[in-house]
Amino acid sequence: MFNELNDDELLRYSRQILLAQVDVEGQLRLKHGRVLIVGLGGLGSPVALYLAAAGVGELHLADFDTVDLTNLQRQVIHDSQSVGVGKVDSAMARLARLNPGVRLVAHRQVLDGDTLAEAVSAVDLVVDCCDNFATREAVNAACVAAGKPLVSGAAIRLEGQLAVFDPRDAASPCYHCLYGHGSEAELTCSEAGVIGPLVGLVGSLQALETLKLLAGFGEPLVGRLLLIDAFGSRFRELKVKRDPHCAVCAGRHAQ
Repeated sequence: MFNELNDDELLRYSRQILLAQVDVEGQLRLKHGRVLIVGLGGLGSPVALYLAAAGVGELHLADFDTVDLTNLQRQVIHDSQSVGVGKVDSAMARLARLNPGVRLVAHRQVLDGDTLAEAVSAVDLVVDCCDNFATREAVNAACVAAGKPLVSGAAIRLEGQLAVFDPRDAASPCYHCLYGHGSEAELTCSEAGVIGPLVGLVGSLQALETLKLLAGFGEPLVGRLLLIDAFGSRFRELKVKRDPHCAVCAGRHAQ
């Protein structure tokens, strides 16, 4: 039954269940969890793999792109045979082999407007693994409107960032509070480059934050921005406050 773990699940997830912070109750919360992953590239690859391996019950996979040879240096959910294949289909095939007990929902088109709102409303949590500011802003706005937590990560060159925005918490900032209108000189990995293990690190941390939020353990990275310097192997944390005049979330918190 969905409200309990069968023998295979107890064995598969036994190393997690051994953790007092997770236990059977936490594993059941993961089994009931529904997560939307926006982007199945360098960040989305480890996120999807680790969430499926951990037993998150339902993964909604969103990406309109196809696998390119240049992706394979860092987008580890795909392989050489996936070149030319849609990233959603490539990822679904890999995840189905990894854990057939996870339900996979495909979004092969661009999510915007009503389709984005519907996709966000259908899940418990959203993981932003995209590579452009406009999509990040749209996903953030949809999460604020729906009251859904957002786990946001970014990586370029040898620098990474990670934060959690939770509109259920009145003290939590949103993505717009932190980044405003973004940068006019926004760069992509195809222009500036990126080292593969860095996106693996950021994506793995995004997966960890997601598991913490779903299973209800630990201290999520809400109100904090984690900065990663891969060149010097250094981590720095900044506190981030909510902007009371934020154009996206101020109205919601005032309700």
